[in-house]
Amino acid sequence: MPDSSPSRGRVRLVDVADLAGVTKSVASRILSRDETLNVRPSTRQRVLEAAERLQYSPHAGARALAASTTGALSLLIPDLTNPVYARIARGAYQRAHELGYVVLLAEDTAETDAGADFTDLVGSGRVDGLLIASARRDHPLIESGRLAAIPHVFVNRTVPESGRNVTVDLQLASRVAFEYLHGLGHRRVAHISGPGDLSPARERERGFSAAAEQAGAPEPLVVHADFSEAGGFAAVERILDERPDVTAIFAGTLPQSIGALKALHVGGRRVPQDVSLLSADDLPMAAYLAPALTALELPLQELGTAAVDGLVHQLRGQPARDVTLSARIRIVERGSVAAAR
Repeated sequence: MPDSSPSRGRVRLVDVADLAGVTKSVASRILSRDETLNVRPSTRQRVLEAAERLQYSPHAGARALAASTTGALSLLIPDLTNPVYARIARGAYQRAHELGYVVLLAEDTAETDAGADFTDLVGSGRVDGLLIASARRDHPLIESGRLAAIPHVFVNRTVPESGRNVTVDLQLASRVAFEYLHGLGHRRVAHISGPGDLSPARERERGFSAAAEQAGAPEPLVVHADFSEAGGFAAVERILDERPDVTAIFAGTLPQSIGALKALHVGGRRVPQDVSLLSADDLPMAAYLAPALTALELPLQELGTAAVDGLVHQLRGQPARDVTLSARIRIVERGSVAAAR
């Protein structure tokens, strides 16, 4: 490809087309990742290389006018303080950027009712679609039927029969967690779940209990608590009160695990000598606690990526579909789990 670039000013789409030797229309469709365009792979590669060489960035206003879209997606999450959603949001943001979109982030709680505000934005043409990670079972958006005409996906939660759930296989993850603890000889185990009305909590709980039943092990004690440090602390207090002989605890989130670690220390239990502690989320800070937390690695960033892909497919006229991620579910061993004494 000849080394050619405009002498000054903002690089235009026609500059990319000229350098690649294609029409402006073909260049536009390739750069917008139009999967219906039938061109040779070499042509597609020439256009992408030309755009990279010229450092071409599409003008947001022109793109929106040409496509009758805003180029904006909204991600509704239940808790801005939960690091799990930070990982999901990062994956969503990066993938959206690759596809020429921006992501607007909102904390969607019963108090804020952000979902209604964002469906209004879609209805008025100011946002193209919704990525809904809010996990409330009876979410007003679902009950009202307002989502019927709005492109959307559910992220890290399951809405039965919606056909647009993008999730990690949390039941599989919990089975992996139980089998790991059971293989180390733990028979008196407990699970710190989340609030009972949240779908991720229910999925983890089902998987953990089903694995225990399949193994012929005693039924685990399940305690519902907030997905927070305070929730984990309170849950361990209850576990030690109801089952003082517990040898292993599986916490549903990293914040819960941090609270659980503190409560075990306050309760005079050594980790892992007296009680092993396994976290459901492997985030960077887990390695810097004392002891470092053994944790489940989940494809959280990939979850955000898959959610954006699913929503953009709808925006391009393709049917919605369920996506369940199961790759990269594995135990990262550190210092908080040991064989049962």
